[in-house]
Amino acid sequence: MSSPDPQQLKIWLAAVARKDANAFRALYDATSSKLFGFALRILIKRESAEEVLQEAFVSVWNNAASYQASLAAPMTWMTTIVRNKAFDMLRRADHMVELDADTFDKDVMDAMESSDLTPLAALQLSQASTALAGCLSRLEGLHRQAVAMAFYHDMSHSEVAEHMKLPIGTVKTWIRRGLERLRVCLSKLEDA
Repeated sequence: MSSPDPQQLKIWLAAVARKDANAFRALYDATSSKLFGFALRILIKRESAEEVLQEAFVSVWNNAASYQASLAAPMTWMTTIVRNKAFDMLRRADHMVELDADTFDKDVMDAMESSDLTPLAALQLSQASTALAGCLSRLEGLHRQAVAMAFYHDMSHSEVAEHMKLPIGTVKTWIRRGLERLRVCLSKLEDA
């Protein structure tokens, strides 16, 4: 499936900001299957992914006026909304967030969508993402979760501790050790 045209998505988002229902329908039709797939990879359960997709599009409808094209491509903005809604659902359900190293690279590339990337820059970003995903997959599950929540979701150490229901000292130690292991792993890959 090809990615929806970013320029057309920007036009639809601008119209949605003016509460244009037809533009919202067009935006939904063009992006919902891709966003649903993204939610499904995070949540695994189809009904949970459907619920998150619905919540995400309600958020798009209510917040389209706050979209800033200079900060993110339309799919990146909407993917971030879906990701945040999915992780909110996981936290509410008291589940642990796990990163799947096999799909991580594609998710990162989708989330970092940019029409400005040259083919060489895209290749370098893809290689770096693959290396990072491989190194992340070597971390213990809870350590990987703590690092991901802190750095991919911009959560403070205290927020991570609260969501994981752990002492802040434990979370800080896990993140520090996880980052050190990532640094060692990535430096070994660079030297190879």
